[in-house]
Amino acid sequence: MSWQALLKLLRTYELDTTVHGFRSAFKTWCIEQTATPWAVGEAALAHVVGNSVEAAYVRTDLFDQRRHLMQDWANYVAP
Repeated sequence: MSWQALLKLLRTYELDTTVHGFRSAFKTWCIEQTATPWAVGEAALAHVVGNSVEAAYVRTDLFDQRRHLMQDWANYVAP
């Protein structure tokens, strides 16, 4: 989901928060409440991890780990 789509949702429901606030809450939850590796949390936020040399060697998108992480997040925010 793009940040523009999330921003539209926030405005539609007149929620007093920001897109960055949601992303920050997710990353904080990853760090404090899970044993998720740093790189998986960063990939879930679509962040580039490492420099160009590291990127040349890391060829995974961590899809399965991100999928499990997002399911855990969904369970956390909507039990």
